[in-house]
Amino acid sequence: MKRRDFLKAAGAASLAGLRSFDARAGAAGSAGRRQPNVVFILADDLGYADLGCYGQKKIRTPNIDGLAAEGMRFSQHYSGNPVCAPSRCTLMTGYHTGHAQVRDNKQVGGDEGWKLGSTVGGQWPLAENTFTVAHLFKRAGYVTGAFGKWGLGRVGTTGDPQKQGFDHFFGYICQRQAHTYYPNHLWRDGEIFRIEENKDGAERVYSHDLIAEEALKFIRTNKDRPFFLYVPFTIPHVALQVPEDSLTEYKDLWPDPAYDGKKGYVPHPYPRACYAAMITRMDKAVGRILALLQESGLEENTLVIFSSDNGPTFAGGSDPAFFESAGPLRGLKQSVYEGGIRVPFIARWPGRIKSDSASDHICAFWDFLPTCAELLGVQPPAGIDGISMLATLLGRPAQQKKHEYLYWELGGQQAVRMGDWKALRLKPNQKVQLFNLRTDLGEKDDVADQHPDIVARMKEIFTAGRTESDVFPLPKPKAAGT
Repeated sequence: MKRRDFLKAAGAASLAGLRSFDARAGAAGSAGRRQPNVVFILADDLGYADLGCYGQKKIRTPNIDGLAAEGMRFSQHYSGNPVCAPSRCTLMTGYHTGHAQVRDNKQVGGDEGWKLGSTVGGQWPLAENTFTVAHLFKRAGYVTGAFGKWGLGRVGTTGDPQKQGFDHFFGYICQRQAHTYYPNHLWRDGEIFRIEENKDGAERVYSHDLIAEEALKFIRTNKDRPFFLYVPFTIPHVALQVPEDSLTEYKDLWPDPAYDGKKGYVPHPYPRACYAAMITRMDKAVGRILALLQESGLEENTLVIFSSDNGPTFAGGSDPAFFESAGPLRGLKQSVYEGGIRVPFIARWPGRIKSDSASDHICAFWDFLPTCAELLGVQPPAGIDGISMLATLLGRPAQQKKHEYLYWELGGQQAVRMGDWKALRLKPNQKVQLFNLRTDLGEKDDVADQHPDIVARMKEIFTAGRTESDVFPLPKPKAAGT
């Protein structure tokens, strides 16, 4: 089945599955019971072990660690993809990257999207008929807001966040522009938000701080109605940039002997200190969001989730080996090994999610939309790949449905997790690798030759578990002798 045919069929099935949505949502509202708020905070390129609650020793993250202490920490949660845009697509739509519209970072319209007033550039947009998790909440009467990095279509395209279910957006539309924390503009509700250059030696405006303030403003403005708040922060994605007050918190990491003026993004003169300081600054913003929820009397009626869009980067002077950002996992961003796709995932809902709890439930970004659907008491769109994980969150593991498998693809890479088994193929004509993650978390011992039956099943999924995409084709194996 071609991608266009699959999307047409999926769209029709989604509409059928949601036919009774508005009636159910209206009935819930008329009963006088306020639905819970949902806040999803997403870090950018944060490694599995970059948080204290996941074993980090050098970077201080007290607020996120506190979130884990008050909620549930997942040890086997996966992002949608090893890179930004497709990972966010799976989060928004409930499809894994074998079925998703966006399967790689794809720049369209030129590279000028970062310029003030530019009408070109940006990433491959979500299609007009897409049903997102933001649409799900809007149909239930929620106000929806996104603050941070979008990367799924520029303003004016079908992928514009305000055409994809969000009432409000503030931040970076084009993810290439998000390679600096000191841009000359951001976007607010479809309009350019110009950032004036500071003069007289004043410190420049740090975009992360502006984004955090807008997220807080959204909570204050909408505290008396149910809301869905999506906060895709850009930290700690390169470039390595942070205000001086945060940098000085990590003077113990100065000077950095690893600094060698690498090519690519211009590294910070104290890259290790800067990387750590960026994460701690983000942690403080998370703390402010949590504090405001408490001050506003919303804490007990708000599900807060924190995660990362993929594994840690290797670029721009960052030093994932020094911080052990991927922990015991193999691989980094852009890789379908565990280090590129296994991410921290923390959920807190006082009185509903048991505090200081942990789960080894195997789940992924595409489970978020159906989880929210069950939370709202409605059916999710038909045909999506996600499975609600609400039973796990609410402490009912015996009722939790499980995936037969999880699937990822990026360029020529494919990976499948099925139970404890993980298979991957880095190129279409390469030998399939097989690992038992229960005994080999670091994916060091390829046991494919000892388990031909499992490898055969994984190969079937590599083919049957996806649909072809005209925009993001999977390279074909080369014929022998070519």
